Amino acid sequence: MFGAMWSEHCAYKHSRPLLATLPSEGERVLVGPGENAGALDIGDGLAVVFKVESHNHPSAVEPYQGAATGVGGIIRDIFTMGARPIALLNSLRFGPLDSEDDPTGGTDDAAAARNRYLFGGVVAGIAGYGNCIGIPDVGGELAFDPGYSGNPLVNAMCVGIASHQITLARAAGVGNTLLLVGAATGRDGIQGASFASAALGEDRDRQRPAVQVGNPFLEKLLMEACLELSGSEAVVGMQDLGAAGLTCALAELASRGGVGVEVNLDRVPCRETGLTPYELLLSESQERMLIVVRAGREPEVQAVFARFDLQAVPIGTVIAEPVVRCRAGGEVACSVPARALTEDAPRYVPDAVPPADLELRRSMDLRPLAALPPDEETLLELLGAPNVRSRRPIWQRYDHMNGTRTMVPPGSGDAAVLRIKGTARALAISLDGPGRLGALDPRLAAASAVLEGALNVACSGAEPIGITNCLNFGSPETTRGYWELREAVAGMAEACTALGIPIVSGNVSLYNETPDGPILPTPVIGSVGLLEHRSALLRMGWTDGDDIWLVGEPGVDVAGLAGSELAWRRGFRGGAPRLDIPAAVRLIRLVPQLARAGLVRGAHDLSIGGLGVALARMAIASDAGATVARPAPRAAPTAALYGESVGRVLLSVSPRRAADLEAAARDAGVEASRIGSAGGPALRIDVGDVELAVGLDSLRSAYEQPF
Repeated sequence: MFGAMWSEHCAYKHSRPLLATLPSEGERVLVGPGENAGALDIGDGLAVVFKVESHNHPSAVEPYQGAATGVGGIIRDIFTMGARPIALLNSLRFGPLDSEDDPTGGTDDAAAARNRYLFGGVVAGIAGYGNCIGIPDVGGELAFDPGYSGNPLVNAMCVGIASHQITLARAAGVGNTLLLVGAATGRDGIQGASFASAALGEDRDRQRPAVQVGNPFLEKLLMEACLELSGSEAVVGMQDLGAAGLTCALAELASRGGVGVEVNLDRVPCRETGLTPYELLLSESQERMLIVVRAGREPEVQAVFARFDLQAVPIGTVIAEPVVRCRAGGEVACSVPARALTEDAPRYVPDAVPPADLELRRSMDLRPLAALPPDEETLLELLGAPNVRSRRPIWQRYDHMNGTRTMVPPGSGDAAVLRIKGTARALAISLDGPGRLGALDPRLAAASAVLEGALNVACSGAEPIGITNCLNFGSPETTRGYWELREAVAGMAEACTALGIPIVSGNVSLYNETPDGPILPTPVIGSVGLLEHRSALLRMGWTDGDDIWLVGEPGVDVAGLAGSELAWRRGFRGGAPRLDIPAAVRLIRLVPQLARAGLVRGAHDLSIGGLGVALARMAIASDAGATVARPAPRAAPTAALYGESVGRVLLSVSPRRAADLEAAARDAGVEASRIGSAGGPALRIDVGDVELAVGLDSLRSAYEQPF
């Protein structure tokens, strides 16, 4: 029990002191960190409940079930709080799928084949679980890098809607009953929490028993039953059985409520014979919940579960003594203070030292790359690169319209947008990571991810209101690993403080390493924005005759190429990226104002591939070309076109509203310049002394390559 509960996965031994520095309060915050998910007020007595979590290690061993049960687990975190899940998103990272896709030459055919196997299994697992349970998968991101070979990242985010009467995960009321509901307990997933708290080794395939097996149809029944009961006074609290299984659920319910629990393990429903107390307490069999029910009202709660053909078995009671006491065969199997398993876990603050070669890499001269004259071939190469090309082959496997809330589906905007039924409001949600910036500056990478996510929801016309995070890093026991983690948390805190938005939930996934080394530092940010009225909704695109404006920092300096897709593909894996946080914040606040005022028709932020790829994607989405002129320093035309500095957007504007846009940007202290107009069968870009012209068919052909 201590091994599981004091694992990094459950106890956050290295990260909790750092996470305490993150801003988590605000006028909209109803529930902050420490519960199953965070909750924010969105008006009309409603709350948005959301969280992101990882299932990296299980997906590296058994990709279908690893990804599927990751989706199932995050869904339970949401409906446990009485919120109906309305959307799923996922952030996925893999090694190269083909050896020729690795410009370093370090991925052989065997490694690429393994990566492709993991990729296919993960996508199928996400689709299989989400489609069956009836929750739309509406967005996310996908990236490839050799650093993720053998250790993919599978981060799943779920968003739900609830009333302000939120069900919390804590026990109360001496004599109240503990009901174990849902699936029977088996031997799958035993010690999964400990498995997730160690680096992946050559024995990864022998870890298959630590991977859980999911049943989305059972979870659908469990979800509907729990949601029906969430407003009942018969229910005191709910907790799903995830990492560390029954041990964690009992300990957390008791510890949060300041009480104890006494359990008869002989009453736990089993699907296998001969399970020992050890196995019963540490099994991570899926689709199980622990419900605290007021004494005497068990029959009415059991009747609800019975209508959904779910067993609900009393296995114990709440006691005054603050211990977790379990009996089996008439004997005490364990008696442990609840806080000893949860709050009393050790905390570590190791030495933090940056990688020895970091300064050398950051000093790399990118001017030779920046000075290259742009050409059509490079633009098409970037559009077709695995990190850029259309994600349609993935998201078309997901049912993204389930529930009839989806207004902006995958591929149609920078964020997914879902209507809040019964109101004029809508939610914009996105899930983003910083690409390869973490290898050069983890603090800047985390801040960039926060700003990128906020800008994505802003480009949908929404005001960013809250954040959830998933911190994917290597071992914190090394000086380098802890330094990367510490820097990333500091960057998140800085960006969130500047934006004035809270981080209300999250997850930490450490020990993402193989014998070849750790993954790239990868903080992933889930952003939620609120449109007060759906009439302010923006999509990605333009129409013939629109003016095209570039708003935000010019982004023509060489630093914009540091960590960029083009630089990495050309072998420039260094440089010193820069980020102007105050300028990005001003832009993020400006874009929703422009949308509400009706000054903007379409919007798209500049990210991977810079201005060139952003223009191409807008042209493809609109089925209309454009003629653009972008002044650029003679020594850095490629930086001007393909640099990836955060804090810039393309806006399509009616010519008659151009003066209003310019005035609004000036008043907000945001740089803005008209760079062209929409229309025609080709995208024409004049950058510096170079002219590019690519037909829409060629752009589309490059962008829509399969994986």
